[in-house]
This record gives sequence, C-alpha cells and structure tokens, in this order.
Amino acid sequence: MKIIVGITGASGSIYGLRLIEVLKEMGHQVHAVLTDSGEQVVKYECSDIYERILGSVDMLHDVHNIGASIASGSFRADAMVVVPASMKTVASIASGVTDNLLTRAADVMLKEGRKLVLVPRETPMHQGHLENMLKAAQIGAIIIPACPGFYHKPTTIMDLVDMLVGKICDRLGIENQLFNRWDGDMK
Repeated sequence: MKIIVGITGASGSIYGLRLIEVLKEMGHQVHAVLTDSGEQVVKYECSDIYERILGSVDMLHDVHNIGASIASGSFRADAMVVVPASMKTVASIASGVTDNLLTRAADVMLKEGRKLVLVPRETPMHQGHLENMLKAAQIGAIIIPACPGFYHKPTTIMDLVDMLVGKICDRLGIENQLFNRWDGDMK
C-alpha cells in the first residue's frame, strides 16, 4: 500500500513515528509530511529516534510545497493518517481549509473517496473540538482518538503506543500483531 502519514504539533508524535516504523517494516510505501509545529514537537518528544524513522520514509514532503505529488488526486495513495492530529488541523480539514500540504493532501483523500484517518490527541475537549471531529467524520474521515485501551494488559509505554498503532493498522486493513486482542474472557 501507498500511505501518507501526517504529523502535526499535538503531543503524541511517538504514535506517528511508530506508525511509520511499522508500515516500513511491513514493506509499505510511506510518504510523510510534518507541519512546522509537528516538526518541533517530534524533535522535542522523540529526539533519540525521529531522524532514524523519518529517514526511512520513501518521501518526506515539505509542508509548504503545495505542488508536491500528494497534493493531487492523481497521486494514488491508498490512505492517509494524521497522527497526532491537532485540533487546528482537524478544524482545517473539517472546513475544507487547505493552507498547507498536509491539509491539502487530507482534502484530496476526502474528495477522491479514499481513507483518511484522523487521530486527535487533545484533552479535555470543548464543544468546538467535538463539532469539528463530527463534521470531519460526516465528510468521510475516520476518527480514532489517541485513547489506548488496557484490556491487553500493557506493561510499557510502547505497549500502549503499539495498541493504538495496531488499531490504526486495523482500520487501514493491514494485518498486525501489535497488541493482544480481546478474547472475551475476563477470568
């Protein structure tokens, strides 16, 4: 599959980096685009791994290059995931504001009827945040909040990260063994 991963300035950039890492390990083509604040947060939160992981993508796009391949419907991406998705980016996507390459690529995914997954990472949320997520879902986006479960009995932070990345992969139709699935038995 050909997948675009967008990373914004919301906290939780480890989710985006881990998704890229997993997709590359599985042999998928990955195009990445980071907002300016996304780049700052990635460097702050993941200073020890971001260069290695971003260096593995097939193409790292400049968020200001609105003429990049991923800005066009003729670029046949199978899916796009914005992880983490800031509330500003969710609002822009929900309202059709395409002021940078990330929001333009997301808009293209929606207009072409392709999968767009938004992973908002904000708490608490006010009514405007919730309305923007609802509007994004109504126009075709899939919303997966960055809220990992605990039924898989995580013991590390990476267990929590992998659970959420596994859920994202599930929505993309990508088989994975990133977390233990619920078996319906609480004994």
